[in-house]
Amino acid sequence: MNEDRGLLAPRVAKETALPERGVAAVLELLGGGGTVPFIARYRKEATGGLDEVAIIKIRDESERIAELEKRRGAIFASCESLGVLSEALRSSLAAVNTLAELEDLYLPYRPKRKTRASAAKERGLEPLAVRIMKQRNVGAPLLEDAARYVNAEKGAASPEDAIAGARDIIAEAMSEHTAARGRVRTLFARKAVITASPAKSAAQNDPAGKYRDYYDSQTSADKASSHRLLALFRGEREGVLKLSVLPEMPEMQGILRGIFLRGEGEESREVEAALIDACKRLLAPSMETELRARLKERADEDAIRVFAQNLSSILMAPPFGNRAVAALDPGFRTGCKLAVLNERGDLLHHDTVYPHSSRSKAAEASSVLAAVCEKYKPAAIAIGNGTAGRETETWARGLDLSAQIVMVSESGASIYSASETARAEFPELDLTVRGAISIGRRLRDPLAELVKIDPKSIGVGQYQHDVDQKALKSALDDVVMSCVNQVGVDVNTASRELLQYISGLGSALADNIVKYRSENGPFASREALKKVPRMGPKAFEQSAGFLRVTGGENPLDASAVHPESYAAVEEMARSLGCGVRDLMRDEELRARIIAGKYDGLGEATLRDILAELAKPGRDPRSEFEAFAFDESVREITDLAKGMLLSGIATNITDFGVFVDVGVHRDGLLHISKFKGRKIDIRPGDRLTVEVLDVDLERGRISFGIGG
Repeated sequence: MNEDRGLLAPRVAKETALPERGVAAVLELLGGGGTVPFIARYRKEATGGLDEVAIIKIRDESERIAELEKRRGAIFASCESLGVLSEALRSSLAAVNTLAELEDLYLPYRPKRKTRASAAKERGLEPLAVRIMKQRNVGAPLLEDAARYVNAEKGAASPEDAIAGARDIIAEAMSEHTAARGRVRTLFARKAVITASPAKSAAQNDPAGKYRDYYDSQTSADKASSHRLLALFRGEREGVLKLSVLPEMPEMQGILRGIFLRGEGEESREVEAALIDACKRLLAPSMETELRARLKERADEDAIRVFAQNLSSILMAPPFGNRAVAALDPGFRTGCKLAVLNERGDLLHHDTVYPHSSRSKAAEASSVLAAVCEKYKPAAIAIGNGTAGRETETWARGLDLSAQIVMVSESGASIYSASETARAEFPELDLTVRGAISIGRRLRDPLAELVKIDPKSIGVGQYQHDVDQKALKSALDDVVMSCVNQVGVDVNTASRELLQYISGLGSALADNIVKYRSENGPFASREALKKVPRMGPKAFEQSAGFLRVTGGENPLDASAVHPESYAAVEEMARSLGCGVRDLMRDEELRARIIAGKYDGLGEATLRDILAELAKPGRDPRSEFEAFAFDESVREITDLAKGMLLSGIATNITDFGVFVDVGVHRDGLLHISKFKGRKIDIRPGDRLTVEVLDVDLERGRISFGIGG
């Protein structure tokens, strides 16, 4: 960013409606290599307590301004090289604050391909166009004057040809007029209608009638929901729908008449003809393309926001914890892959059992699982919720084992199983066994396992493949980083995939940490991290507070207290005549700590430190609670209208909530069922739904809100 931060802060503050002092501090910290989690957690005094959402807004707005200034600089340079950069144009270019306004000002001067207007200018018709635009109706009749411009060699074979060429020049000038474009742009934004009709190839490209609801439909562009916009654009891209995004043409022509038309003489009639041409041939296509891009951007932003919220909920799902578990990746013909993991998540045993084959195979499978539970004593059995999941759950529950039975989402498990990460972890194992291991680890710690796969494979969101993939990746990376740093990681057990999301690390330092601990043994303290190659002062500052070392000499190493505050905590303990461990154990001692007494320690930081001393390394995720589906419902054919069922929200979209009730297919609780109330539901939430309709042919289930 070339712009001075002192000048940038007021602009960003105005656009984001955030306090300028906090914005300036965030920009300074970001410019110095600070990460969003670090700034939000450990620089609250500087920023005025701005949270991650606000800091990301500041970052993104500063990047938008940087792109705008880069484009402004390129336009200045171009205009200067063309010799058209007057003081008036310079001032106008410097004053605007949006890319659209900037491009409007540049449009008349921008080098362009040969147009009808440029061809007319080459034929020397510009003076005739100027005369017509004046609309004074004085001097020689227009046709007589136009005869002076007849030149067959240049393509003006008659006075009528000359006038037509002049109209082309006028039409282009109208379409490039800054004020006209601004008013027409506003008209498009407020009154454009998206009209959809079936394309000629609709029947061929959409034999199932997936887009039938959009045939011959009209939608107000400014009120269209993001999911509808994305569906319409996808239908057009797939050759099923034909779209136009336009306001009423007379209104657009009316805007140009108000700006350009004066009088009723013959010149004015030519101006009228030119403005009708300008609207239809130049302005409407240009503004439609621009509006489509804005609508797509708006739809993308909404879809990405929903995806990010869903992803956060799934990553922050309650962990079962560091306990031994058995895991089953269900299957009918190929059997169920069984894996047993210890308290650290290491593989102890794996096997394949066939509970859904013959009676003898089922009996053998029951014996194997019972023996595994007897030997390894898992606290739970995690069962994947894919094909044969409910049948496997029923079989396992029937064995009356001491372990809890828990259904676990398989979304993305196959992606992990075949990934380079899985091959590196378990090179000697079949990918189906890796799948069972992943299911078990997801139960133990969803966050630690899900960071190993692309967030887009987790199975949440809407139209994720239709949105801007760069913007989607950036938003989802922000979510993953936020979740990982909120929870923190044990530096001695975390995978490289988990470590790379820690503030200030990245993949190279994560690799170095894993390599260092494998060669030198567990880290005894946070201070020992400084021995890791390439762990410089800035990387240590940004990451240390989020890395936990349990069981070390300094109990603060297992907390979220940053090493930069250790001296202050030790001073607190000395002033109370106790040790740091005593301070962590005794609430009465902590209550005697006085705010403002310790140099460099603000009130917000002191509050955070006291909270950490009370519950060192506390996990912000909620407590794990097992969930079981209704045993009488296993297939979609088991559903009947009016049934009340317990389910789990799997995906939240702009048009409703998808709910799993254990029949291998999620049903939709449509937004209309909330009767205008905000959908305060997140993936993983438990809720009661009523079966309203079951469409067996299309495999669709409609739910209402249960009692």
